[in-house]
Amino acid sequence: MKIKVVVHEAEECGFWAEVPAIPGCATQGETMDELLRNVHDAIEGCLSVDIAEPKPDAKQRILEIAV
Repeated sequence: MKIKVVVHEAEECGFWAEVPAIPGCATQGETMDELLRNVHDAIEGCLSVDIAEPKPDAKQRILEIAV
């Protein structure tokens, strides 16, 4: 899976990044290498958040897929 990340230069120094496909997913780093490590961690963290288990009715199904 590929996800687009928008990288910005921070005003003070370093970089910060946001992931438009995942609202609220952002991170920062002093160097580009640190930023890339932090982006991977941020995406993993944002995608692993537990949410309430949906309760389907008779006309709905729940599917779990790997991406």
